This record gives sequence, structure tokens and C-alpha cells, in this order.
Amino acid sequence: MPRALRSLPFALRSLLFFLITAHAFGQPNAVKEVYQKYEYKVPMRDGTKLHTTVYVPRDASATTKYPFLMQRTCYSVAPYGPDAYARQVGPSATAMRDKYIVVYQDVRGRWMSEGTWTNMTPTVTDVAPVVLAKKGRAKATAPINTTLVDESSDTYDTIEWLLKNVPNNNGRVGMWGISYPGFYTAAALPNAHPALKASSPQAPVSDFFFDDFHHNGAFIQAYIFTFPVFGIQHPGPVSSAREWYENKLIQPRTQDGFQWQLDLGPLKNADKYYKDNFYWQETVAHPNYDAFWQKRSILPHLKGVKHAVMTVGGWFDAEDLYGPLNIYKTLEKNNPDMAANTLVMGPFGHGRWAHETGHALHSNVYFGDSIATFYQRNIEAKFFNAHLKGDGKSGLPEAYLFDTGKKAWREFAKWPAAEAQTQTYFLTKTGELTTGSAPTDNSFSEFVSDPAKPVPYTEDNTTTTGFTPFNYMSEDQRFAGRRPDVLVFQTEPLTDDLTLGGEITAKLNVSTTGTDADWVVKLIDVYPPNEPNHPYMPNKNIELGGYQQMVRSEVMRGRFRNSFEKPEPFKPGEVTPVTFRLQDVLHTLKKGHRLMIQVQSTWFPLIDRNPQTFVPNIFEANAADFQKATHRVYGNSAIEVQVVK
Repeated sequence: MPRALRSLPFALRSLLFFLITAHAFGQPNAVKEVYQKYEYKVPMRDGTKLHTTVYVPRDASATTKYPFLMQRTCYSVAPYGPDAYARQVGPSATAMRDKYIVVYQDVRGRWMSEGTWTNMTPTVTDVAPVVLAKKGRAKATAPINTTLVDESSDTYDTIEWLLKNVPNNNGRVGMWGISYPGFYTAAALPNAHPALKASSPQAPVSDFFFDDFHHNGAFIQAYIFTFPVFGIQHPGPVSSAREWYENKLIQPRTQDGFQWQLDLGPLKNADKYYKDNFYWQETVAHPNYDAFWQKRSILPHLKGVKHAVMTVGGWFDAEDLYGPLNIYKTLEKNNPDMAANTLVMGPFGHGRWAHETGHALHSNVYFGDSIATFYQRNIEAKFFNAHLKGDGKSGLPEAYLFDTGKKAWREFAKWPAAEAQTQTYFLTKTGELTTGSAPTDNSFSEFVSDPAKPVPYTEDNTTTTGFTPFNYMSEDQRFAGRRPDVLVFQTEPLTDDLTLGGEITAKLNVSTTGTDADWVVKLIDVYPPNEPNHPYMPNKNIELGGYQQMVRSEVMRGRFRNSFEKPEPFKPGEVTPVTFRLQDVLHTLKKGHRLMIQVQSTWFPLIDRNPQTFVPNIFEANAADFQKATHRVYGNSAIEVQVVK
């Protein structure tokens, strides 16, 4: 690891190392025994050359041909050099043993590739006829415009080059990628090359206004340390980040990220670190869901997809939970003729299905053993083998989902399940979470929200200087529920199991003495007081008796309640509906547990602090704009959940 990385906080250092060498696990000699490595500069239609590493099985021949399995990444295809071998190739050890021609490519403007880097490259809607004309599959009278390039065209050109220049391939190509590489996999779906037969976007980014850097328009301030990775142009092809972006990384020199972020003050103060960071400046300049963000969303372009797609996510993915669920649903809606459209959701944090940990835990919750291996062997391997080597019949259901309460896999013919029924819970002023009819009076619960003393999103300060958040997605919420600025509503102990399976909608009716506010809703599984600890508790100071496991959570920036493009202030004291979706869930609350909802307005430093005074751009708010406000949540507010048997 470069010396410059050693001085970074452990969590940030560890994740950076993972991102840079995401496929480098195992034994290099084992890979070298089975594969021959090649490096190429693959030309795109505009003349830009992309660094591409190809691992070919040594027994490949005219009689033993293999399909391609490709990952395109902005996180480096290291190690570089024809004699430097990765420790593992492919998405898992299982895939490596199954043997594919494994391809890694640095995308434009990253690492050893030429070109200019941009975040979430906009899809060029008229690339398709250019591609078809170029390949002789459609009539064209106009000359080819080689300046029309995007991730789809780069993938297309790469596949075309590989088919012609790498011998002993069987003419089929698959793609996979986790996180940002998951976006590149999804971005290759529109106008796909005919040889692309199987794609698996995993934890894919789909839209930076709802994934990763924002949630419903609220800025994910926990990501503030990541901007040098995404906002510095490389000076040309480079194999090391040392002088490229490492020296731009903020070093907080403390593990207490909550205090560091609070001491930073308004977000405008981050400009002293990121004045020359183009992505930070773009983020600040576009606080609303304008054309800048809209054209970077891949979702509107997921049409005309014919080949098989398996979208993979983790129920506790703090980075990209919106992406996999919405990519699957958009494909399902727009593409009735796909060879297969499969959704897989496991009990994982971000990308954790790619490497076996033995005991599968998230935060303090234990889900079983060897779950990643089960996924790799019984789901992922079946998908790629069927569509790249076989007859396309994988035997997989449309939705292969893990119930995080029962701790078991379930299969569904569609998602949400056809049998799912909507159950409504009301947030009463007594703190009860009730079904039945909505209260008809004007009762309410209220709290004072003070941006100077925000509610933490986690008790573990050591994780708050990391590259991205992680454990909070299933963390014990007792620390939050005991604060006066967090409203708590819960059921009586359940008399039967309750399986929440499908979509969740918060329908709040609120008022505030301010002119802006955020609304955070957390859905929680409250364990009974006699719940025993499991043998693998990572935190010896936590008892599972009474544990308040966060199952799902989301924030809604109130100014966007009617439109993400055109924010509106609240009128002080006026009852106002705020409706928003939480991400889907499959979780059984067992008999004796309680269902709890917590509502709050700050969630720091996961999200930035809302001034609670309406300003045109919160990124440019002054310290004086941040004011206390009293918020009310009325008793006819509801949480709608889908329930399955």
C-alpha cells in the first residue's frame, strides 16, 4: 500500500485499498497456473484508447472455447504489467474455477486509460443508430459521428474488439460489477452489443440524486471524504494514485467524525478543501434535481433490453440500495421480452457477497454461515453458466431474496410479490403504532430540532471518518430513541409473525415553525427483553435483549416534497403532507417482537444539517441561517407497508 495511504484513518484506508484492488484476493500463483495474462490498449470509435487486461485460460483452444466475462471500472484494474497477476479473477472463486476469459478495463480518464473522466457518464440517446450503422446492421445515409460516445458505446466497441482479437472465444460476453462498476454494467444495457448475453449489475449506482451522494435530495455528508477520488482529473495514464488524488484526501486526524463534521460548520466551509475539486463544485452548483443530475440517471434509458440481467443488492447496503431495486423494477416495466430479469437481495452490506466471511453478520446481527458462498455457487454461477455456456435455462426464480428476520432465502415469481397486501400503521400522539382507522382529531406529537445539536446516525464514532458509512443500516437504535428530538411509535408485542415484504411508504402530515425541514423515518424490529446473544457478537457491550434493529430507513428533504426540480419552503405552522418511499424490505418480525417507527429531523453526519430556514442553496448557507424549529407530526400520519404470508 502506498505510504500516503498509511496515514489515513483505518476505515478509509481499508476501503480505498479494497476499491483499488477489488479483484485481488487469493493467490497470484494459482491464477498464473490457470490463466495467461495480456494487456491491450483498445481503441474506441473516437480514437481514445482504454487500458484492458485479459486473463485467458491456458487450455483455451480451437476445440475448447470460453465466453468473456468483463468488468469495467473506475477503481483500477491493478496490478499492472503482463507478469503481475491478480490474486483472483472474476466475480468469485467459483467463477474463477468455472473458467471464463476474464476482462478488466479502466474506463475513460481513469488510471491507465486515455480520455476525460466524468461521473455517471450521461447516456447519449442517439448512439444506437450510430452503432448500428457502423456495424452494417441498419441503413444509414449520414456519415458516422465518432464524437457520440458514452459507456454503452465504449462497451460495444470493446466487445467488438475482443471478439476479433482474442482467439478461442465462444462469441458470448457477460458483464458484472459492484458499486460504480455496477453502474458501468447497467450503462451497457441500452443499445447493447448482440454478443452481450448476460449482465449482472451488483449494488449498481443508478442516480446520484437518490444513490450514494444524495437521498431524496439530502446530501450524504458522510461521503465528504470521498470527493478527491471522484473530482480530480488524472494527468494522463497513471498506475498509481499517489500524486493524482491521494494528496488531496482530507485527513481529519481523529476518529470522531461526528465532532469533526460539526466543527466544519456549514457546508460552504468545505470549499477550503475542495476549491479545485470539479465534482464538489458541480455538486454545490446543482442542489436541485436539474438537467445535470437527470441526464446522469441510467433509469430512463433502460429500454429495448433483450438479454438476461441479474441485478444483485444487499438489504443493508448503505451506499446503493436504491439502485438495484429500481434498476430491476425499471427493466421489468420497460422490457417484456428480456431473456431473464432476476433480482437477488441478500443480508449483506455493500458488495459483501463477493467474499466469504464465514459467519455472516451485519453490525450485531448474525444471519448464518457461508451465505456469500451459497450465493456464488447456487445463484451467480448458475446465472452466468446458463447464459454464457449453456442453453439459457438457469432454473433461478425471478426474485431470490433473503428474509432478514427469518434468516432464510425465499423465492418469488415477481417482486413485489403478487400476494402482497398493504397494511397501514398510524403514528398516534400516545406513541402507539396502530392499525384501523386514522385519528380524526388534530392530535400531534412534537419535538424541537436544533441543527447545533443534531441526532447522530451511529453510536460508533470510529466509523464516521470512513470512506462511506456501513454498520448503521442494522444498528441498535436505543441511543436515538431516548433523545427528546426523536419521536417513537411502537406496537404491542406481536402475537404472530409479521412478514414485511415489498414497498414502504411514509405518509406524514407535519408542520414546523421554520420554513424548511428534513424528515427521517426509521422502521425498527424491537427484540424481546429476554433475547439471547448469539455466539459471534462483535460488540461485547451490546445486549440483544431489547435490541432495536433498524431494518429500513430513509430521509426526505422537505423542500422537495412536491418537486425535486423546484424546491418550496414550508409555511410556518401550516399542516403539510410529506410523502416519500423507503426502500423495499423482506423482513419477518417474529412473535413477541414489536414493530417500531422513529421519526426525527437530523441524522448527522450521515446527512447534512438542514438550516430549517429556507435558503436557495443549502451548500451555500451561512451559520446564521441554522435555526431551531419545533416540528409536529400529526396523528393521521401513516406508514404503509406491504405484508406477505
